[in-house]
Amino acid sequence: MRHYIRSRTPGATYFFTVALQDRSARWLTDHVDVLRESVAAAMQRHPFRIDAMVILPEHLHALWTLPEGDADFPLRWMLIKRRFTRQLLCRKLLDPAASRRRGDAERSLWQRRYWEHQVRNEEDFARHVEYIHFNPVKHGWAEKAADWPYSSFHRFVREGVVDAG
Repeated sequence: MRHYIRSRTPGATYFFTVALQDRSARWLTDHVDVLRESVAAAMQRHPFRIDAMVILPEHLHALWTLPEGDADFPLRWMLIKRRFTRQLLCRKLLDPAASRRRGDAERSLWQRRYWEHQVRNEEDFARHVEYIHFNPVKHGWAEKAADWPYSSFHRFVREGVVDAG
């Protein structure tokens, strides 16, 4: 079995790709309110800044900056994923039998691992923000970034960082 070594630099900025097991599912956009609540709950317990984010039906990309002295992004993702899954179960939106792995009780809505990359500099940061905002276009969900409702692109437009056109 492979041993993955994750970068653990306190106060750093990280790019993430987090996906559902079923890549044809639409859980994230169909229940974006539950995902937003889950992220907010994790942020309240363990603060971090969301620099950019896009939510697609079956995966999401996020750019986070952690507080000085804190490198525990795995805890934050665990809290988000666990709360999202539990809320879907509590609201009877997810079948409990379908959300278990074969042979154990671990929820399988989410892929077990996720992609993480520590941002190295301003150019790397800008490249990842652009990747995040263009992703719905890349996957055919929108014709332009401004058309996708589940993106921090709209915050960037409001703040005058990018042009909506």
